[in-house]
Amino acid sequence: MINQQKFPIIETARLKLRRPLQKDAIALLEATQDEAVMKYYGMAPFVNKVEALAEINWFNKIYSQAEGIRWVITEKGVGNYIGDIGFHNYVKAHSRSEIGFKLTKVFWNKGIMTEALEQVLEYGFMVMQLNRIEAVVDPENAACLCLLKKAGFVEEGILREYEHEEKGYVDVVMLSLLKKDRQVSF
Repeated sequence: MINQQKFPIIETARLKLRRPLQKDAIALLEATQDEAVMKYYGMAPFVNKVEALAEINWFNKIYSQAEGIRWVITEKGVGNYIGDIGFHNYVKAHSRSEIGFKLTKVFWNKGIMTEALEQVLEYGFMVMQLNRIEAVVDPENAACLCLLKKAGFVEEGILREYEHEEKGYVDVVMLSLLKKDRQVSF
């Protein structure tokens, strides 16, 4: 089950994951305009606030239509967008979904995504009752591959020319984490 009456808030020691709001558009726009953040993301940077707002609307749409959920990552007590994380391509009949995330560069290498990912995975397995969580990653994105493997994801192989990006068709690595293989902490 995804869609609940009230959007779920997740809190960790340092973070608050909350519903995406229109006020997050400028910070989301800035994050997508950072070449380092978007290097392996598979989409072009947003050009303006309208595109960022469309993304926020999509985040909220997938939740309202029970197709996934995307949280905005904020620092506890601050509340400003520093990244986002969540599930999309949810297939209820098969109890599986794909996970995706991004984080502004200033917060890299501080354990922020590890902290957020741990709680979101728990939500996926316990609340959404997922059996399988998938991730598709650019083979050159060593940091993301490391993070996911640290969380217990298993590399299943290369999906050849799986996505089309500005540079053409690209390969991705498919990873998965099964509920039965889930470790409680990283």
